[in-house]
Amino acid sequence: MAGLGLGSAVPVWLAEDDLGCIICQGLLDWPATLPCGHSFCRHCLEALWGARDARRWACPTCRQGAAQQPHLRKNTLLQDLADKYRRAAREIQAGSDPAHCPCPGSSSLSSAAARPRRRPELQRVAVEKSITEVAQELTELVEHLVDIVRSLQNQRPLSESGPDNELSILGKENSWKPRLPPHAHCLTRATLHSGELLGLLRAIHPTFNLKSLSCSLEVSKDSRTVTVSHRPQPYRWSCERFSTSQVLCSQALSSGKHYWEVDTRNCSHWAVGVASWEMSRDQVLGRTMDSCCVEWKGTSQLSAWHMVKETVLGSDRPGVVGIWLNLEEGKLAFYSVDNQEKLLYECTISASSPLYPAFWLYGLHPGNYLIIKQVKV
Repeated sequence: MAGLGLGSAVPVWLAEDDLGCIICQGLLDWPATLPCGHSFCRHCLEALWGARDARRWACPTCRQGAAQQPHLRKNTLLQDLADKYRRAAREIQAGSDPAHCPCPGSSSLSSAAARPRRRPELQRVAVEKSITEVAQELTELVEHLVDIVRSLQNQRPLSESGPDNELSILGKENSWKPRLPPHAHCLTRATLHSGELLGLLRAIHPTFNLKSLSCSLEVSKDSRTVTVSHRPQPYRWSCERFSTSQVLCSQALSSGKHYWEVDTRNCSHWAVGVASWEMSRDQVLGRTMDSCCVEWKGTSQLSAWHMVKETVLGSDRPGVVGIWLNLEEGKLAFYSVDNQEKLLYECTISASSPLYPAFWLYGLHPGNYLIIKQVKV
């Protein structure tokens, strides 16, 4: 490509997940791109669609469907990238120890071997970098870490627990009634914020974690608004990124009672809830044993997902969702707290490791966004 002034080689970092199919968990083979923009192996799509009775032509990632089976064409660009990745990976395996292949932000080659990997077969392929480029990246990394430390110092500490704890498991669903004020199933904002309910919990103001942020999302400067965007993002590469349009918050909630609110009025398809840090980055919120959420499908249906089971809640769309997480009693509840406030859904949980506020903006409609509200007590 002439005229770019970038030289004969551009530093590019690729992981297997970047060119992977979420159905077979392998590199794309005869990649087909659906109208929604997501790509999968053709034979994986055909096998998946052939095994389903309903929504046969739906995208496995965003669930956008079609009236008839789309005509699958090979994405030659993705096929070429996948083939180059395979060749480079074979060369690394044949010529050197893949454990010593550097990764972005590493201060030494040996640090890559010591870093835990999310998938055993994951390999990182790099083109050559000059010493100047590496030094520049390290300088930027230090500046980024300083910014993170300053941000954490300004935040209210929530827990000393981190993402390295054991897997968080949500418990079995049982019928229970939280100790709420009278008429709790039709709360008013005054009642919710009067202290009757907040005496049972603590209002928090979570912030989005950039390491987990999907490449199809961007975050505001105050880290409390997340927006669907198809522009190239300036955030550093991370193996913790979701492959779907999801993001976790930075705050680990391992004990106590916590409450936060999410403004959903500017997003047509969304899900909000909690998940463990160890939730698979190829999975979807609510469809795993370590996550739970309420979800607006954009088709006049509100659902709750708990223990990989969907419960249809109705057709009324909440503009602001309040989440109450009571880890002392193992309870999770979702409220509508905008106009006609009410309890939406409640369930029991058993968290053996911290839970994090979790978000999904599916459908990939550019400009859709969710806001973590500042709750005034």
